Amino acid sequence: MSITAVLYSHDSVGLGHARRNRALAHALAADLPRLTGQPVRGLLIAGHPDATADSLPAGWDWLVLPGFTRTAEGYASRSLDVSNERLSSLRRSTAAAAIKAMSPDLFIADRHPFGVDGELLDSLEWLRSQGTRCVLGMREVLDSPAAAQAEWEKIGGASAAARFYHAVWVYGDPSVYNPISSGEIPQPLATRTRFTGYLSRGRPTDELSDSSVRAPQPYVLSMVGGGSDGGRLALAAAQARVPAGHRHIILTGPQMPSTDHDSVELAVAASPDAAQIQVTRLAPHVPQLVREAAAVVSMAGYNSTAEIMATRTPALLVPRAARRAEQPRRAHALAAVGAVDTLALEDLNAEALSRWLAEAVVRRCDRGAVDLDGLTRIGALAAAELALGPPSRRHSTARPGLGMLRPQPRPATAAVPSAAPSGPARPAHAAAPTTTPLSAPAAEARFDFHAR
Repeated sequence: MSITAVLYSHDSVGLGHARRNRALAHALAADLPRLTGQPVRGLLIAGHPDATADSLPAGWDWLVLPGFTRTAEGYASRSLDVSNERLSSLRRSTAAAAIKAMSPDLFIADRHPFGVDGELLDSLEWLRSQGTRCVLGMREVLDSPAAAQAEWEKIGGASAAARFYHAVWVYGDPSVYNPISSGEIPQPLATRTRFTGYLSRGRPTDELSDSSVRAPQPYVLSMVGGGSDGGRLALAAAQARVPAGHRHIILTGPQMPSTDHDSVELAVAASPDAAQIQVTRLAPHVPQLVREAAAVVSMAGYNSTAEIMATRTPALLVPRAARRAEQPRRAHALAAVGAVDTLALEDLNAEALSRWLAEAVVRRCDRGAVDLDGLTRIGALAAAELALGPPSRRHSTARPGLGMLRPQPRPATAAVPSAAPSGPARPAHAAAPTTTPLSAPAAEARFDFHAR
C-alpha cells in the first residue's frame, strides 16, 4: 500500500505556485513514510512547461496543462490558438482524468481553490465523493483586504471553498503577517487554518551541472522571479555599478519578454563594469546562489523571498506595484521585523541600487526572529489530515510493527484565532521524526503552537 498525493497549481503568471508545490512534494516524500510507515507517490499538475525543469522525488511526476496567461483583458490562451472556452474545457477534462486515475488520498491546491474559471469544480466534487482529504495552500499575503474579499465573493464566498477543503495551510509566520487578522482569509476558512511557517529552510535544489550558473565569489545577485514583469528592475541592476572586487549575476527569468531581456544585455554591454556582469535567464540552483552571494536584489514574490529568508544574505526587495498589493505588503512586513530592506518601484534607479549594493556587501543579516521551518512541518500536517479520512482511505502499514493512523477529533486548540499567537518562543525546528506513525493528536501537537 502507498499514499498518493496530487498537487495542483494554475501557473498563469510566474512559476511561484508550481515551485511551492514542488517544495511540498519533496517534504512529503521525505517525512510521510517515516510518520505513517507508507511510501508516498504523487503527481504535480502545473500550467507552465518551465515547471518541469525542476526535479521531483522518486515516484513523482509532472502533468503540464495547456497554459493560460494574463492579459489586460483577463486570462487568455498562452500558446494554443483556441478560445478561452475550449482551453478551459481541455484543462478541466485533463485535470479531472488525471485526478481520477491517481485517486489520491491527499489533494493540495495552491492559492486558487477552484482553479482558473472553476476548472477544478468537477474534480473537487469527485474527490469529495471519494472522501479524499483536500487542502488549500496559501501564501501568507493574498492582496489588499478589499481585493481579497472581492475574490472570495467572485467564487461564491469562503463558504463555497469550505465545502470542499478540509484545511487551509498558510505558508507564513503570523507574527510577521497574519491574513486572518487582516481579513484576507475570512470565516469559515479561518477556523481550519494552520500557519506552517515560511517554506524557506530545506528547499530542494538540483545538483550543479555543466550548464549551471557559476561565479567566483564574491558576487552580488539580482533576480526577478519568472521575469514576466521584471524588466525595469533587471535594467536598473544592469546599469548599477558593481561593488569593487565583486561580480554581478543577473537572472532575468524564463518568462521575461525578449525585448526586455535584450535591453538588459545592451545595458550591460554599455556598462563600465561589463566584464564583471553575467546575465542569464535561468539557474536551477537559485537557493545556493542566494546563500553564497554577498548581497541580493529581488522582487518580492513569495518563492524568491522564501529562498532569501533561509540565508544570512542582505536583501533589497523591490516589490511589483501593479495588479496586486501582495508584494508591497510582504516587503513592508518583512522590513518591519528587520529581515530585509525594501525600495519602492517608483524610487528605483541605478544610483539607488549602486548605493545599496556598496553598503550591503560588508554585512550579514540575522533573520532568527522569523519562523522559516514550514517545510519541516508539512509531513505532520499531512499525516494528521490522512488520519481524519474515511476508513476506505486509511492504509495498512507497509512495515511490520507500525500501527495505522487512527482518526480522532481535532483538539480544541487547533482553531487559529484571528490574532497572531503569543507566548513562549516557537521551537526552531520541528520535532525529530519518530519510528512509529503518529496519531492525529500527536501529529497536530507538532504544530499546535501556531494555533494558540
